[in-house]
Amino acid sequence: MFDLKGRVAIVTGGNGGIGLGMARGLARAGARIVIAARNEAKSKSAVQELEALGPGARAVATDVTDEAAVRRMVQATLAAFGRLDILVNNAGTNIRKPPHEVTLAEWRQVLDTNLTSAYLCSHAAYPAMKAAGGGKIINIGSMMSIFGAGFAPAYAASKGGIVQFTKACAAAWAKDNIQVNAVLPGWIDTELTQQARRQVPGLDENVLRRTPTGRWGVPDDMAGVAVFLASRASDFVTGTAIPVDGGYSIQG
Repeated sequence: MFDLKGRVAIVTGGNGGIGLGMARGLARAGARIVIAARNEAKSKSAVQELEALGPGARAVATDVTDEAAVRRMVQATLAAFGRLDILVNNAGTNIRKPPHEVTLAEWRQVLDTNLTSAYLCSHAAYPAMKAAGGGKIINIGSMMSIFGAGFAPAYAASKGGIVQFTKACAAAWAKDNIQVNAVLPGWIDTELTQQARRQVPGLDENVLRRTPTGRWGVPDDMAGVAVFLASRASDFVTGTAIPVDGGYSIQG
């Protein structure tokens, strides 16, 4: 039920962090992977790693906030591998400031990268998935889809929006056999969160204190849920948001 042989997945922002952790899991399960990201050097390194784990991978340089670039990404995937079965909307960014210090340009940058990109990529992928008889879309939310954080208002708004966008797509596309779900990572040790630890005093201590497992997550902790939501095992699971957080969200 977890076999992804013959399937093709696009992972946006898949050249590092959570995206690469998920891509590794999908590759090991047999999927061919398209890494869609802007940093071509990082993408080349990720593709080399994924080719050693699975049946094939390639990179497509993509700005996920650009509608034309996103459509080229889907076309390049179909040209290379002949199909598209799985989309992981993972690309994201953050600007850590309280609401009264965030500029409109910064607000739009975060919302466009985190939320509008998920719309653009899903919109572009839908025709190929419908024509193939079904598909899987995995949207990456956050603990801030659930909790507030005074230092990340735009990020929290975008990740709350991800959950509601997931539900809307799941309801609309169920008739097309397309399952759409969200994953809510907890505090995962990535370049983005390493920067957060430098910027937010006490963050490391607070995360360790509140997380029952007593550690930060690592990108490979995201691999299992990606395989589950990309495979036949989740064919009756849609519109949900699954925390992968070491128990962080169950603590009062």
